[in-house]
Amino acid sequence: MSQTTSLKPSGLLELHLAVLLFGGTALFSKLIPLDALDITLLRCFVAAFVLALIVKASKDKLLLHNGSDYLIALGLGIVVSLHWVTYFASMQLSSIAIGMIAFFTYPVMTVLVEPFITGDKIQRVDIISGFTVLIGVILLIPEANLGNDVTLGIALGILSAALFTARNLLHKRYFSTYSGPQAMFYQTAVAVIFLAPLHSVEISTIEQNVWALILLLGVVFTAAPHALFTSALRHLSAKTVGLVSCLQPFYGAMLALLLLGENLELKTIIGGFLVVTTAIFETQQSRKASQKND
Repeated sequence: MSQTTSLKPSGLLELHLAVLLFGGTALFSKLIPLDALDITLLRCFVAAFVLALIVKASKDKLLLHNGSDYLIALGLGIVVSLHWVTYFASMQLSSIAIGMIAFFTYPVMTVLVEPFITGDKIQRVDIISGFTVLIGVILLIPEANLGNDVTLGIALGILSAALFTARNLLHKRYFSTYSGPQAMFYQTAVAVIFLAPLHSVEISTIEQNVWALILLLGVVFTAAPHALFTSALRHLSAKTVGLVSCLQPFYGAMLALLLLGENLELKTIIGGFLVVTTAIFETQQSRKASQKND
């Protein structure tokens, strides 16, 4: 009993640190003077190398169980690469807070889409959650015109959320037997192969300070939080992990405020409150439903 108790605070600290670092990835959309595709490509290149080392250090195998899993990894990697490109592009066009709030529509997307896969009935409360999130997003939109950068950024943030939802549902169904670092190694490695032909920056022209930021993003803000997140999952309940993960937009917005001086408008705060609160509510509902099924 005492051993379990001592582990939980450690797991919670690891989880909060992982979510803080995940939130911090958004800063690099503004700090690195490259387009979203090039940031994603270089991030994945660094992360794949570090994740391979983490898998080896944990004495896990890099090889997958069977040939069909490599095809699944290929599909997941393509979806992840598109998710990250749209994620960074969303924040480059709008702001970190707005981009992250738009992205955090994914928990509600998940509860609305998953019943079509599992065959379960959509609950009325989930439809209400969907409308609440819609209102929150509408509050963020300055004008209903994709010619407006902020509006386009929100649209890309929602597209990023849809891709992330697809990735999570596919991963849960077909790839959940693998550890977090092992799964992410394949997804980042595939992303490098998929995005490499599309890159626009000449590697030789990237300055040293930009390389330092890329390494920081790939190692500290990509590989490290995935390892911490996996470690935290061993000690904490899925409910705790889900609820703390909903703090990601808050952490990202606070870091942007403190480090980049990005201010939050009242409409953004209200819209963000609606989206994040609904995400927390749906996380709780999902956990309760899974406990009933168990």
